Formats: sequence, structure tokens, C-alpha cells
Amino acid sequence: MKIIQVLPTISYGDAVSNDAINIDKILKKNGYETELYAENIDKKLKDKVFKISKLKKVNKNDILIYHKSTGTDLSFWLEKYKCKKIMRYHNITPGKYLEKYNKYLYNLVEYGRKGLEYASKYFNYSLAVSDYNKNELDELRYKNTMTLPVLIPFEDYKKEPDKKVIKKYSDSKKNILFVGRITPNKAQEDIIKSFYYYKKYVNKDSRLILVGNDSGFENYSDLLKKLIKELGLESDVVFPGHIKFEEILAFYRVADLFLCMSEHEGFCVPLVESMFFEVPILAYNSSAIKGTLGNSGIIVNKKDYFLISELMNLILSDENIKKEIIKNQNKRLEDFQLEKVEKKLLEFIKRIGG
Repeated sequence: MKIIQVLPTISYGDAVSNDAINIDKILKKNGYETELYAENIDKKLKDKVFKISKLKKVNKNDILIYHKSTGTDLSFWLEKYKCKKIMRYHNITPGKYLEKYNKYLYNLVEYGRKGLEYASKYFNYSLAVSDYNKNELDELRYKNTMTLPVLIPFEDYKKEPDKKVIKKYSDSKKNILFVGRITPNKAQEDIIKSFYYYKKYVNKDSRLILVGNDSGFENYSDLLKKLIKELGLESDVVFPGHIKFEEILAFYRVADLFLCMSEHEGFCVPLVESMFFEVPILAYNSSAIKGTLGNSGIIVNKKDYFLISELMNLILSDENIKKEIIKNQNKRLEDFQLEKVEKKLLEFIKRIGG
């Protein structure tokens, strides 16, 4: 028996690829024969991943895991393989957030929705990365659905952070951080507006750091920079862009608060990363956010920027409140420990015939 993972694109750094790579490592470590296939392969991974065109023979006892997060023909033609099939669902960004800014990606996610609906007919099992995603699969009548969080190897986060970043941002200023691609569904404009109130009325000695790549959404990024200029925040908001892993680690190290105003997330790995680095979290209650946070962090149900700025101040100025938030986040972090998620994955594989 072989366990085959398939995804449209595999590359270093994105959550879907990392999840597939970590699943592959765990299965190999436990004696399973595995293979990874993708339509598009990062050149750094070309020796470990096969082109999807090379996926020819699949035996009926094999297991095929398909990572779904966007539009691709894979959702339709994987049906031809007569083996056990698992839908690993990471969610698809709703097109309404993309249509105005990137027509190509809008069409891609709309096609992804059609593929998701079609695939419900022939997938035997489903592993959603969050309860929010599981509910979506249940609505589409997928069979045998369960939740298995993204596999996160926390040992990687113990690596040496970038010293230059730490030195540059370790000053008297409060560092408000968000990590995530610069896209409309992440709603960075609401983070900027919340920060504006915090800086203007609460603490002038503060900065906002928005870590993320704006590739494909340069027009949205331009609107954010225009907003920053209108609010007089040019010297107070930092866009590091697409950066190295060690630099991301450094930004978590210097962060005083993680502020998330996302309108749509399928899981949101940076929330768990913030838990690991003991950065208190303040987040808007949308999509999978509350499910990922559990009973940790601080959740707001309305985007009242003034109220959010006051909550920011409460968290950053009251040490007891901050300690309580960190304590609850540490407790929630236990649920995402790699060993725990790994055990759940292996039990599932064994149960379905592995």
C-alpha cells in the first residue's frame, strides 16, 4: 500500500505545502511508502515531488490525499483513480473578496468551488483543517468528515531569529503585528484603521508591522498605502514584504500584540504561531478564527475601531490581563502540538485501512 498526496502547487513557505510536506515526513517516519505529486513544483523541491503527469498506476489498496485550496482540473480527473480518496480541505477564499482586485484569481476560486462540489461525489473520506471547513464539507454532503488541524513542526520556530530585525525593532515602541498575505480577505485596512485610533488617542509610541507578500494584489496594496498616507501614518506602518523565515521569527519575537481583522480564514496558522511566541492575540470573529483560538485570545464581534484601540491598550498596559491571555493561549497551543496531531493522523490512516 502506498499513500499518495496530490496538490496543485507545492512550494516552501505556504501553509498548504507545509502541511503536505509534514504529513509526508510523518508517514515515512512510521514506515509508510509515500509519494508527493503536484502540477507546479518549487525548484527547491523538484527532487522530492513528482509532476502530476507521472501519476499513472494507482492500486485499489492505495490511499490518495488531495489538498484542496483553489481551482484546478484535479478536482475532476482524480475520480478516475480507483483507490481510497481523502479530501484534505484547507478552504477556498470566497470570490467576492478577489473579484475587484484580481480577475484571474477570482475565476480560479470560482472554478475551485465547482470542483469542490463535484468532488463530493467520489471522495470516501475528508480531513478538514478546521471545524469551519468541516461544516462546509458537511453542507456539500461529503462522506466521513473529521477535523485534523494543520501539522505544524514547532521545532522550526526555535531556530535563531534574524538579529538585525530584532535590533531594529527592539526600542521603546509597542509593536503591533499581523502576518498574512496582503489580500482583501485579510482586511489589512481594518488593522490600519484600528492602529490609527490606538496611535492617535492612546499611545503615540507605537508602530504597525504588516508582514506579507502582495504579489497579485499590488492594486490592493496601493490602496492600503494610500490610506496610510491619508491617516498620516507613513512613518508608523512597516511593510517588510516577502521575507525569510528567520525574519518572520524575529518579528514574532519583537511583537507586543497580534492584531487580526481577517474577514475569511480557513485556519490561520499565524494565530497558532502567535500562541507559540506568547504574543497576546486580539482578533475579529470571522470564519475559522474563533475555532482556531478556542477559549484563548480576545475576540471582537464588531469592527469598532475606537473600541478595538481601547482593547489594545487594555491588553498592552495591564500585565495581569496579558498574563491571563497568554496562559489561555498556552493551554490552547497544547491542542496543536505536533505529537498530538500526528497521533490523530496515524490512527485515522490505520482505521481506513493503512
